Amino acid sequence: MAFALTIDGQRWREQLDATCEAVERSAGSPIVPVIKGNGYGIGQRNLAEQALRLGVDTVAVGTVFEVDEVAEYGNYDIVVLEPFEPRDSFTAEAWWRMGQQLHAGRVIRTIGSREALLALADGPGTVRVLLEAQTSMHRFGFDEAELLRVLADPDVRDAFRRAKVLVEGLALHLPLAQPADDVDPRRASLGTARVREVVRWAGLWHAETEVWPGHNSPAGRVWVSHLGDDEMTAVVRAVPDITLRVRIGTRLWLGDRRSLQAGGTVLAVHPIAQGTHVGYRQRTGPKDGTLVVVSGGTSHGIGLNAPTPASSVRQRVVTAGTGALDAAGRALSPFRWEGKQRWFAEPPHQHTSMVWLPKGCVVPAVGDRLIADVRFTTSRFDVVLGLA
Repeated sequence: MAFALTIDGQRWREQLDATCEAVERSAGSPIVPVIKGNGYGIGQRNLAEQALRLGVDTVAVGTVFEVDEVAEYGNYDIVVLEPFEPRDSFTAEAWWRMGQQLHAGRVIRTIGSREALLALADGPGTVRVLLEAQTSMHRFGFDEAELLRVLADPDVRDAFRRAKVLVEGLALHLPLAQPADDVDPRRASLGTARVREVVRWAGLWHAETEVWPGHNSPAGRVWVSHLGDDEMTAVVRAVPDITLRVRIGTRLWLGDRRSLQAGGTVLAVHPIAQGTHVGYRQRTGPKDGTLVVVSGGTSHGIGLNAPTPASSVRQRVVTAGTGALDAAGRALSPFRWEGKQRWFAEPPHQHTSMVWLPKGCVVPAVGDRLIADVRFTTSRFDVVLGLA
């Protein structure tokens, strides 16, 4: 009984290698693989081992709670993407525990407030950080005025001078969609709105770090996400004095979906006469249909959907139609048989799902596999096959 992910290992690794080469060619520096959450369905441990194979010098994780497992598999530096916030007592305790580990010196914290910087300045030892800019995402970070103020703050400068805080660069987390910026005619030739945003921040960062007095000046690096290869090239051309470090997750690990196949095992097959009630909710199915019980339920992410962006009229219509079907007690499962997506008999259970096959279908046997179209970032698999 397993909900499994099968990987075409050779094909998948070739995709990883090709992506790393393309990013280094465009950005002029090695890729920074993102290994966060559920490890994009593949698992953090498996991704950490692949990062070691790729020979990267830095990886990124989502939170401090993900550091220890990733650190075990390589000697690379580890950027924690969620900003360090000392006023979050639970996370602050986890940071304190992590600081006692041997790999603490390889960890780079993201900082988005003056309070966080000064808390580190008063703490023990030396801490490596990235200062996060508040981009058009408007999630975390310093706006331009705040960044300039904090870099001019005497207490902050003293922490840098004493090497209490070592700044490894400026971090930019960009939106997936192009920002709705006001185009400066003088910058229109730079390229996309994302490129213009990165170039603006990189120019500010370079102007500040180039004239930094004394020791331990902030590094002239800008760490970015969600740039295409052409956009990376445009940024490098526009600000050649800045080192561009590019964080990539989905494109790297899930860039070739055909190398990844999710599926559940058929556990039971029941021919059902018309009018027969089944499941927890005692619902009826199609006339003379077949009820198939398959491994894979809510604990694996089956039936757990993220909100749709619905940015087009067509997407809104599809979303409305899906909602109407759900309200009527009908929902398509992610499981496919004979090339078609099949209906849930009822909402998925914790470890299994029940789906209907209509009359006339070839009936699977116990032990057969039903392929599932899943969102990998919300899926958890019992086993991952093909990486050995």
